[in-house]
Amino acid sequence: MSARDFLHAAFHDPRTQAYRVVESAVWTLIILSIVVLLAEPFFSDGSRGDQILQRIDRILLWLFAIEVSTRILTFRPPELQVFNKPPLGKLRTEIFGRVRFALTPMMLIDILTVLALVPALRGLRALRLLRLLRTRKLFRYANPFRGLMHAFEEDRLLFTFAFAVLGVETILGGISLFLVERSVNPEMSNLGDGLWWALVTITTVGFGDITPATTLGRVIGGVMMVGGLFTLALFAGIIGHSLLHAVLSIREEQFRMSGYVNHIVVCGYEMGSGMLLDVLSKEIDFEEQRVVLFGPYERPRELAPEFMWVQGDPTKESELDKARIAYASTVIVTGSRRVKPQQADATTILTVFTIRSAMTKSPVAKDRMKPIRIIAEVLDSENVQHARAAGSDEVVETRRVGYSLLAHTVVYPGVADATSRMVFDGHQNLYVGLLPEGIDAPETFDRVSQQVRATTGCLVIGFRDPETGEEQVNPGGDELVMPGVELLYLAPAPRLASS
Repeated sequence: MSARDFLHAAFHDPRTQAYRVVESAVWTLIILSIVVLLAEPFFSDGSRGDQILQRIDRILLWLFAIEVSTRILTFRPPELQVFNKPPLGKLRTEIFGRVRFALTPMMLIDILTVLALVPALRGLRALRLLRLLRTRKLFRYANPFRGLMHAFEEDRLLFTFAFAVLGVETILGGISLFLVERSVNPEMSNLGDGLWWALVTITTVGFGDITPATTLGRVIGGVMMVGGLFTLALFAGIIGHSLLHAVLSIREEQFRMSGYVNHIVVCGYEMGSGMLLDVLSKEIDFEEQRVVLFGPYERPRELAPEFMWVQGDPTKESELDKARIAYASTVIVTGSRRVKPQQADATTILTVFTIRSAMTKSPVAKDRMKPIRIIAEVLDSENVQHARAAGSDEVVETRRVGYSLLAHTVVYPGVADATSRMVFDGHQNLYVGLLPEGIDAPETFDRVSQQVRATTGCLVIGFRDPETGEEQVNPGGDELVMPGVELLYLAPAPRLASS
């Protein structure tokens, strides 16, 4: 592992030991900085204790500055995990990707905290208290502040529009009053006074330090007051919709214009499918790879706020761009439980076919490093081949798997319990990985199994050809394992590199 990979893992990959060490160190610095901040009022300005606390505080701020800078510099834009880009395009993506990352709400809080190094901005030190919100362990089950941040991030186009309205009103009102009263109103000495008056008036604060002196000035003030009422109503509506996760058409447009890349799209999600997200959360870090739910219904009320919901019909090519399908890494197509299995499978097959058809026409598809992966759920086993013919990379027969397990455990008691513990509890699971380095293929299956077992502790149970998808489970010991195949193995966690 290179130094760059190690730093990326230490600051961005929660699955690594290095990340846990860094987070523990940051947590310690935050607690120490809060202690310094709370102790400072007990020492008089300029005293020996105050000077010591200020030195400690500056050291802590410099450490925070190093941490924030390293976090930004080691961030990897998700576009580079999907697309091959020329050197100049890669450099541009690296720069703009890091800028977008630095402008996310939590990173902005970190940056504002570091600005306290400037003596005139020492008051910003109190913002370090907000860094407590970034820890994953502060809330055991769900972080409401993280959900709020996700809501603001998803509605940033709406907030940009609202602040643009506020800015235009402030500038127009401030300039108008300044031009009208600069020669007759002693309180209006410069343009800054006009802008300050306009902002105070439009927000209905009304300090009274500047008041119009002419009739036309009062008319301008009246217009600003009425405009302020509408502006406040606009902000109230936007914030209300954000907190209630209302799905607006402008949010769909904002998502289409956003930078979501390498995300997972779930088509056909509906009420009662929450278990799918629970299982996904055990396999995927939702902070590293976002999950977008795409369906023709309104957002389910029970859906957690960190999931992006896009309302649309995945069986129509014109709707797929809403979920940025062309930029996704994986699409999961689930079968509906509201209709008969044959009808649900027909919708699934049509969705898969529509996605494959759209990808052949997408201008960005040719730049992908890997084709988009589609996993389809089929309820009736007769439709498996149809789903594969439509373009599914993998087909899961959920009903048949469940019924087969029930029938098998009737004859062989204990099979169902063992399978459930293996698959659902995470003690052991089935993975697919590449041949480890140091194993020269072709080699017999027995020899490969022994070497992998000795070096990684994995139990190899078979292998598959990634080109044809042909699998051999529990083959003979003298069966040759050829170069380029993938191993099927049991382990508590992924141990072999994946393709």
